[in-house]
Amino acid sequence: MRFLLELCEYDGYIKHGRPSDEQIAKLGALLLAESAPGSDAAGERLATLEDWKSVQTSWRHALNKIHSDPEGAITATRTLLESTCKHICDERGVAYEDSWDLSRLYKAASGAMNLAPDQHTEQVFKQILSGVSTVVIGLGAMRNSLSDAHGRGKNAVRPAPRHAKLAVNAGFAIAGFLIDTHIERPAS
Repeated sequence: MRFLLELCEYDGYIKHGRPSDEQIAKLGALLLAESAPGSDAAGERLATLEDWKSVQTSWRHALNKIHSDPEGAITATRTLLESTCKHICDERGVAYEDSWDLSRLYKAASGAMNLAPDQHTEQVFKQILSGVSTVVIGLGAMRNSLSDAHGRGKNAVRPAPRHAKLAVNAGFAIAGFLIDTHIERPAS
């Protein structure tokens, strides 16, 4: 997407002529409409980590599927959070089992970085970190009921792109915060 946006600003020779400013603005708006707010900022730190390919792949899948495949975007977001938690646990020497659900993995990863609500005395931090835990539980439930991870009946509710965007934005915010904390507070 960045490459295409930069291409829109190219002022050199183009074989078929430069598109009009109106066409360029329209293309730029279309490209930006597909992204999730904050994903670029949160993804910058992810790009600096070595051996985090599965997290990067889930990140791209979640972003790319918001409009074309909302169910798949929800699944990819849950996978992104699960992989992020597992990578953090691996790098911090925290044991986990592959059978653990997302909530339990999040608890292990956040606890290893002193992000659990009960590890804080300041009420505002306890409240926010409790809310993050609640969102993680909600994203796990959303994946179970609205994603493409399970079979569907004839009258199943299907998520709209706005539901996928909510899941992706929330997941990116949490994953970005976990990654930032992991980088800024290295394991001792």
